Amino acid sequence: MVQVADIERMSLSERLMMMELLWASLARTPEAVPSPDWHGEIVAARLAKMERGDGEFLTLDELEARLRKPQS
Repeated sequence: MVQVADIERMSLSERLMMMELLWASLARTPEAVPSPDWHGEIVAARLAKMERGDGEFLTLDELEARLRKPQS
């Protein structure tokens, strides 16, 4: 079993590689990783918004600009 101290001794690139390996391992069996209830609630709310015609689609450029904009 890997201990926190073992992870802390790793270089940044080693820790990133470890995260990638863990993610790949989890991704092989997505049905084994339950989605929290709040994920479904958010999806349902967004779908309802789209069905009402209140939704807004953004281009990737628009989304990136919005994410870079300082929060007030």
